[in-house]
Amino acid sequence: MATMLTTAQAAEHADRARQALTDGAARITPATVRKWVTRGHLAPAGLDERRRPLYRLADVAHAEQSTRARALRLVGICTT
Repeated sequence: MATMLTTAQAAEHADRARQALTDGAARITPATVRKWVTRGHLAPAGLDERRRPLYRLADVAHAEQSTRARALRLVGICTT
């Protein structure tokens, strides 16, 4: 079964991944995760008992990686 994360847990996971890959300047918050959902980068995979969205760990990792890669491309840094 896939690991399911709340919005806050998803933000913590993505933030740890980004901290490991960058100088730590960018922070990922629950608001960032909600923005990824709004922009179509991440979709909820279910709801918890309080009807809050849950996300798959792999989907969160993919959203973090793709948004980071796009941000780097926008400032002229090639990621490939």
